[in-house]
Amino acid sequence: MKPTPLPLNHFLPGSSRLVLGCMSLGGPWDAQDIGEADIAQAHAALEAAQSIGITVFDHADIYKRGRAERCFGALLRRQPSLRDGIILQSKCGIRFADDAGPGRYDLSAKHIMASVQASLERLGTEYLDLLLLHRPDPLMEPEEIAEAFRQLQSRGQVRHFGVSNMQASQMRWLQRALDQPLVANQLEMSLGKLDWLAQDASFNDGQSGTALPWAGTLQHCQAEGVQLQAWSPLAQGRFSGAAAADDRIAQAGTALVRELADQHQVSPESIVLAWLLRHPAGIQPVIGSSQPERIRACGAATQVQLSREDWYRLFVSARGQALP
Repeated sequence: MKPTPLPLNHFLPGSSRLVLGCMSLGGPWDAQDIGEADIAQAHAALEAAQSIGITVFDHADIYKRGRAERCFGALLRRQPSLRDGIILQSKCGIRFADDAGPGRYDLSAKHIMASVQASLERLGTEYLDLLLLHRPDPLMEPEEIAEAFRQLQSRGQVRHFGVSNMQASQMRWLQRALDQPLVANQLEMSLGKLDWLAQDASFNDGQSGTALPWAGTLQHCQAEGVQLQAWSPLAQGRFSGAAAADDRIAQAGTALVRELADQHQVSPESIVLAWLLRHPAGIQPVIGSSQPERIRACGAATQVQLSREDWYRLFVSARGQALP
């Protein structure tokens, strides 16, 4: 009997098709503190996100050195009722260079536990809906991570767990020690970052480039009901209006995106995101902008259904070469 596929976001009822990434909140990276202007910016971004149906907000303990979470936490403290209507996720595992060592990854139980506690305090909430391990740590020990997850869940501090930037083999290796399923994997995927597709479309033809580490990752996530999230899904605007004059591929892609945007009567940003949404893996784009107008420009993406032919037109244009 053919298994019934799991519905998108089955593990988080009320999860939206798009996510707002909060990395740009909190002022400049070198700022020392947050001010009212930063909080106002966060409020405007949140309102814009909610106006297009976004319920999921993505953080990380390192974003603006914690100030992104503090800005968002200030909003929750001023309007506590907001917490009940949103899904909060954060990430941990990256450490900046300090007196103890260079920039590094740390998925030790001690660091995970301390990071979550600090994120909860900054966000002013009692729990995270989802915690992602930000980067694979070559020194990570699955049994140690499993113990941290058990403690966080038993204390009610984290409800679900996932990873970011991990390939299928790393996920399987980690999952064997866990009591809870890994429910999400956040990866860079966009028209400007295509190696996740090269593993399938260009296998065994000399065009796959650096796609080998991706082998089986999308299929593993689909088979196991793991929600795929795409960070930097707009490719920093490369195909929606920010193409460099000497970027031949981006210029051609931008022209095609504009053509399709006019055809569907939506913004170029919505077309770029609709291309990701068209993939059967059920990808959940994480919009990284804090500009209300750009956030709203993404809102129609979920209503655009690209044809197979138009999806491939965008894919081939972004590749810069015909399929083999």
